[in-house]
Amino acid sequence: MVMAFFISQLLGVYIAGKLVLPTGKSASIADIFYFGSNDGTVVSLSILIGCVLLVAMSGLLIGIRGGNVRQYLALTPFSLAVGMGMLGVLLLFMVGSQALTYVLGETPLVFVDPLYQSVSSVWLLVFAMVIVAPFYEELIFRGLLWSAIVEQFTDTDNLSHSSPRGAVVASIVTSLIFAVIHVQYGVYEISTIVVLALIFCYARFKSGSLLLPILLHIINNGAAMWQYLAQVA
Repeated sequence: MVMAFFISQLLGVYIAGKLVLPTGKSASIADIFYFGSNDGTVVSLSILIGCVLLVAMSGLLIGIRGGNVRQYLALTPFSLAVGMGMLGVLLLFMVGSQALTYVLGETPLVFVDPLYQSVSSVWLLVFAMVIVAPFYEELIFRGLLWSAIVEQFTDTDNLSHSSPRGAVVASIVTSLIFAVIHVQYGVYEISTIVVLALIFCYARFKSGSLLLPILLHIINNGAAMWQYLAQVA
């Protein structure tokens, strides 16, 4: 699934580049990836395409192994109390991360600049990065991969409440992989992403639901995008 994740991103950029870039039909594959990865419209559409591919593949894999999609991915309601508690943890992380970013003089969202300047619609970029990307990233990392790792440490068919040992292993492995895939960031940003991923993992374990990490991920990306748009406006 990690390989499928990368392949879906490449396919998304290629297909979107062919459709959007002025010379897409005649451009080489290398040119499509080079120019497409810096084009806001191409990147936004590639996120949508990648989401469709990964959702379809996840459902297919779970179906092939005879699993129940809703149960395997923990697409179940979560406690309001747990949700509010995890929201508080996320807010503390965001405040602390913002303070550290200011002190160190880092600019973690600088990669968004060429995307913002070239996208056909800012709302398309916002929708892709704030809603769609968190959805399928959580689906893969705190959903499919999480369950695949946790089930190695339990004999029960109910994965909605993970064993502590399996949860720890799943948290470490999926968080590290999740950080590595964000190749557009530097070392400082990747370090904060590991911490953020661990928060999402804890939310997944504590709530027994994938819906809470998805919601927290959307809130985090939304706050970051709002801050970026406020600066460039």
